[in-house]
Amino acid sequence: MEGFTVWFTGLPSSGKSTLAGLLSDALRRRGLAVELLDGDEVRTVLTRGLGFSREDRDENIRRIAWVAKVLTRNGVVAITAAISPYRAARDHARQAIGRFVEVYVACPVEVCIQRDVKGLYARALRGEIEQFTGVSDPYEEPLQPEVVVRTDVESPEEGLQRIVGHLERGGFLAPGMTNVRVPTYLVEQLRRVWGDGAFEARLGEALAAQAAAVEEPLHEAEREEVLARLRSLGYVD
Repeated sequence: MEGFTVWFTGLPSSGKSTLAGLLSDALRRRGLAVELLDGDEVRTVLTRGLGFSREDRDENIRRIAWVAKVLTRNGVVAITAAISPYRAARDHARQAIGRFVEVYVACPVEVCIQRDVKGLYARALRGEIEQFTGVSDPYEEPLQPEVVVRTDVESPEEGLQRIVGHLERGGFLAPGMTNVRVPTYLVEQLRRVWGDGAFEARLGEALAAQAAAVEEPLHEAEREEVLARLRSLGYVD
C-alpha cells in the first residue's frame, strides 16, 4: 500500500490531537503502519529551541513536513496535528509530500477558549504569552481543504467518519465497515416487531453486515438512508 499524509490544522484547542489520535487508532485497527506527529510532542524533540516567530513557525512546519514526506515515501501513513497557522507553509508541505490530505479542524475561538484546560488562551489574553495563535498571532484558514470538521457541532466520532469516508472515496483506503447509528425510536419500534431475542440478529442482517450502534440523534440524511435500507429488505413499510 502507498503511504499518505493526513495533515490536521486549526486553532489551539480546536480538537486536532483528539481527531488525529482517533484516526491513528482506526487505521492501526485496519493493519496499517501509522505514525502520529503531534505538534506539542514534536516541539520537545524535533523542533526544540524554535520559538513562535513567523520564521520559526515556518521552520517547525518544514521539519514536520520533511518527516511526513519520508514516512509517506516508505509506505507509512503519517498523521500530523499541528496548528500550522500559515497557508504558505501548509501549501509547501502539500507540494513536498504529494499524497496529502488537509483536514481543517474548524472551531470558533470562543469555544476553543472554553476547552482550553491548560489556560493558555487566558494567559495570552492577559498579555502573559506573546505570539499566541488566535489572540495575538493570526491563523490563516485553508482555502480548499479536503475535509472540514466543525468540532463545535460535530462529535469526534462524526468527524472521524467524515475523514475516513474521504480517504475511502479518494482511494487512500480500501472501503471498510461503516458504522450506522440507529435512533432510539426506531430501535424501540423494531424490538416490538421482532422481539428482544431476535433484535440484534435481524438488525445485523437488515443492515447488510454494517455495525449498528444505538444512539441519538441521527441526521435526517442518515435516518433516510437507514430507513431506505430497511424498506428494501422488507422490514419496515
